[in-house]
Amino acid sequence: MKTIILCGGTGTRLKEETEFKPKPMVYVGNQPILWHIMKIYFHSGFNDFILALGYKAEYIKDYFLNQKAFTADFTLNTRSHKTKFYLEDRKSIDDFHITFIDTGLETQPGERILRCKDYIPKRDSYFMITYGDGVTDLNIHEVVRFHKKRKTIGTITGVHPRTKYGIAHVKKNSKVSGFQEKPVLKDWVNGGFMVFDKRVFDYIRPGETEHPALKRLAREGQLSLYRHEGFWQAMDTYKEVESLNELWNSEHPPWKSWK
Repeated sequence: MKTIILCGGTGTRLKEETEFKPKPMVYVGNQPILWHIMKIYFHSGFNDFILALGYKAEYIKDYFLNQKAFTADFTLNTRSHKTKFYLEDRKSIDDFHITFIDTGLETQPGERILRCKDYIPKRDSYFMITYGDGVTDLNIHEVVRFHKKRKTIGTITGVHPRTKYGIAHVKKNSKVSGFQEKPVLKDWVNGGFMVFDKRVFDYIRPGETEHPALKRLAREGQLSLYRHEGFWQAMDTYKEVESLNELWNSEHPPWKSWK
């Protein structure tokens, strides 16, 4: 099953990093967050990706085309450019199958998805979509199984957002009894990690984001929500970059399901 990863946005809220690189290439540990997302899918047995590229697409292409040089020791003859790679020293070698699609610089996410349509094999009944900036401990297999049982055109993964503000608890007499720092809210938001069948292309319009298509599906009762109560975090600000790096450097990074 193919997985489309939306990698084309400019990431304006993360200008400290995205002025020089696309948001999916912001590093968490010694790898870009895009790699972490792909490893989450790979751990569940899905390794076939379509990267919907746009802003600074060459940065992402260069990373994967030269990944061998970035992750292995090698000897280079600068005159002949002959190179010997010591691949046996690599602790692990990724097994990703990646299709790189330049979907345009200013293209909206919905149209980026449309431009990937021809790269999904006719034999495939389903495909997945996610964003290039969020990690989770989600079991992808469970989402796919849930989607097939629901028999709707689409399934999104619902996660609880965490407010960036502290919440004041107030008594009836208007006195503050305490504060709760950045609590997780009870509502659900779309955390990405979505599954669709090909009928979804009839709901996406050129020039739109993905949200109008999801609303059309919802109005027709064709959109399900898989409730995920576990870890999920998107990377929209530099503070969140720092938070993800702190988690990655901890003893048990919550989204690291692979060895």
